[in-house]
Amino acid sequence: MKKIIYNLILSLSLLFIISCEDIVEGINDNPNDIIVTDVEERLFLTGAQLANVQINCGHLNRIGGMYSGQLIGYTSLYSNIYGFSLSTAESNDEWFQIYVGVLSNTRHIANNSSNQLLIGISKIIEGHALGTGASLFGDIPFSEAGNPEISDPVFDSQIDVYAGAISLLDEGISILNSASSGSIAEDIYFGGDKSKWVQAAYTLKARFYLHQKDYGNALTAAQNGISSSSGDMMYKPPGAAGSGDRNLFWTILEGSRSGDIGNSDQGESYLIQMLDASNPLSRNNAKTDETARKGFYTIDSTSGSANTGIIEMTQPQNMVTFFENELILAECKARNGTLESGLPHLNNVRAWLNSGAHLNSNFQGEAYSYLAYDAADFASGGIENADGIDAKTAFLREVIEERYVSGFGMHMPYNDSRRLRKSDTNMAVPYVLFSGPQSGPWPERMPYANNELNSNSNAPDEDPGIFVTTRVNQ
Repeated sequence: MKKIIYNLILSLSLLFIISCEDIVEGINDNPNDIIVTDVEERLFLTGAQLANVQINCGHLNRIGGMYSGQLIGYTSLYSNIYGFSLSTAESNDEWFQIYVGVLSNTRHIANNSSNQLLIGISKIIEGHALGTGASLFGDIPFSEAGNPEISDPVFDSQIDVYAGAISLLDEGISILNSASSGSIAEDIYFGGDKSKWVQAAYTLKARFYLHQKDYGNALTAAQNGISSSSGDMMYKPPGAAGSGDRNLFWTILEGSRSGDIGNSDQGESYLIQMLDASNPLSRNNAKTDETARKGFYTIDSTSGSANTGIIEMTQPQNMVTFFENELILAECKARNGTLESGLPHLNNVRAWLNSGAHLNSNFQGEAYSYLAYDAADFASGGIENADGIDAKTAFLREVIEERYVSGFGMHMPYNDSRRLRKSDTNMAVPYVLFSGPQSGPWPERMPYANNELNSNSNAPDEDPGIFVTTRVNQ
């Protein structure tokens, strides 16, 4: 890994926020005279956040969508990737966003700012990015990453990185709990609202414990997590003409990848089949009508402008959400207790869905229904247990299925497919690819970035491959 130097930090930050506001005041107009100390620390926050959006909602997210049966690669690059031909070059951007876009900016804030609100937020963003990196790649640089004295950081164990990411989240929570309340205009997620940041950090802790199958700690963390959809962490693209700040999926279809990737127009993905009431794989039942969500989730691959649903130009993209937190509570309470203890949390999500809040205005007029389930629905022969399995297992299967559907556009379905593939095959969504192998092997990780493999002497001699199971899923 190339040494992260201040000029690179400044260049990246300027690139991310130059369209938002003037950065320089009272200094020479010659750009060659700008130095890092002339830039306020708060101005590094937006750059870190936009980089975090790319990590969570960008190219590798779409690849994970293909590898979990939600998207289909039809032609060109995405067709090759869909057929498991995934090169190390495809990870270059997200790797850069983690270690330069996020890490260099958050470290600059932590090392130079006296604003505790800003420092606490930066710790949470860093924990979010590095925990996501561990989930995608496995072992990654952590303990030596971002140290300007170390050009080639070692790769730490995935489990150690998760522990470090959770520690960063804890540190951010602690700092924010003692920080003065305030607002930060450069915070494009929450505007500096520290209570929303603290809740999001707890949900992230729960997520990372869940990845490790540590259901007890996941439950404990989620009990302090996001308590309503108003606290969702989302990327909300303003969509101003010429700004480039638009839904990331919309952008690629509006550009050079038109026709390459979708989920419906050249064969339906497993996700879309599940939502189709006429399909044998349908999840519709007497209490569930997925008509509106099917329309909202349907992606026309021909262009971005053809889409008015989940990838519409200004449609927000989920990153950390209320429904995720509630479904973690539902799963963990059932695993550690009874169906009845988890059921209220599943029904909280269904109540939210039944309000139409998961849809945009283009689809709220279409049919949808998510009536509350009761325990009898999961008993043998109930509407959620036609195959007569154990009632708690039937309930957990429904929770995982709801995570799969509601988590479309997040890394959640890809992470769940790997988490549950070996340990909980009777609960995992039995997804299939539209074409290709039906029984595996399945991709278990994203490849290391080609740039890292070529520049870091501590990197593996070659990438271990996408079918190698990471430590938490072995």
